[in-house]
Amino acid sequence: MQTPIPGAPPLTPSPGSPQIPSDAVEIALAASGDAHAFERLYRAHVARVHSLVRRMLGDEDAEEVTQDVFVRVWQKLGTFRGESAFGTWLHRLAVNVVLARRADLGTRRRRFHDDDAPLELVSARPGSPEAVMDFEQALARLPEGARQVFVLHDVEGYRHEEIAQMLGLATGTSKSQLHRARMALRHHMDR
Repeated sequence: MQTPIPGAPPLTPSPGSPQIPSDAVEIALAASGDAHAFERLYRAHVARVHSLVRRMLGDEDAEEVTQDVFVRVWQKLGTFRGESAFGTWLHRLAVNVVLARRADLGTRRRRFHDDDAPLELVSARPGSPEAVMDFEQALARLPEGARQVFVLHDVEGYRHEEIAQMLGLATGTSKSQLHRARMALRHHMDR
């Protein structure tokens, strides 16, 4: 049993005392260098981060970028001020890492397409009379810009103004890309 530090509150609350959120304890321990606490934070949040990364970048880079996100978390954990929920802070950090990765890969220049040709690539499963839509597959086949705007707006709940600022584009372009993504997905569902 560990002896408490004089004057410091115990990490485990006594009966009847207010409950400390479990992430808060893990964050404090991890920020002080406790690798086991960081591993527990990682295990608690990795599925959500991986899902976000996969939806924004596709399957090919999802594992590596997810790991990059948690490397960045380890580096920046000391800057977490607790003004928002840890999950919110982590989500924003993950979006920033994804956007930086896209810039590093040079995909900014081909993010948006003026013609509708890439939207024709989204198709139903071949050979299936009932053609059940595989949402993740259809999402992965969207042009990158349309996919990112769709995920940020319809899945993650950002407003067009926020998306425009994050991606460095006009609000109207964000709206246009969302419309294209929705139309492509609707076209896929109607097949």
